[in-house]
Amino acid sequence: MASHQSHSDGSSSRTRSLSIAQAPLVKYFHEEEAPLRVVRFNGPTVGKHFYGCAHWPWICRFFKWAEEVDEIVELQQKMFEKDVTIAELQMENDMLKRTNERLEDDVAELAIENTETKEIIGSARANRKWVAFLVFSWVFFSFILLLNKQ
Repeated sequence: MASHQSHSDGSSSRTRSLSIAQAPLVKYFHEEEAPLRVVRFNGPTVGKHFYGCAHWPWICRFFKWAEEVDEIVELQQKMFEKDVTIAELQMENDMLKRTNERLEDDVAELAIENTETKEIIGSARANRKWVAFLVFSWVFFSFILLLNKQ
């Protein structure tokens, strides 16, 4: 574990930077990564983790408690997960839109086929009427011929 000890100006707290693989990278004013440190000074915050500038406290006074950063990281992770969910839902929505368009095209084709089928059925009914008329007329004609022969 690499350690770096520094003393603050005027305060009697001692800090040591930690190399924790799971610690989030915190960038601050100088666009540098702030090392994760732990309070070593005896007091109410002893053992508490914080991020501070590598030049703290002489050049820069950047300071952030680790739990505040952890909450931010958790919120960023939740936002990332929600962004992924939104992207997945948008992709699914696009796919459903394409499916809907294909189904609408199929419905339009079926409507045309349905109209054509109705026309064929209507034509077949008209043909049946003519057939029925012809059969009836032949029966009637045959009946008339039989009556005339007697």
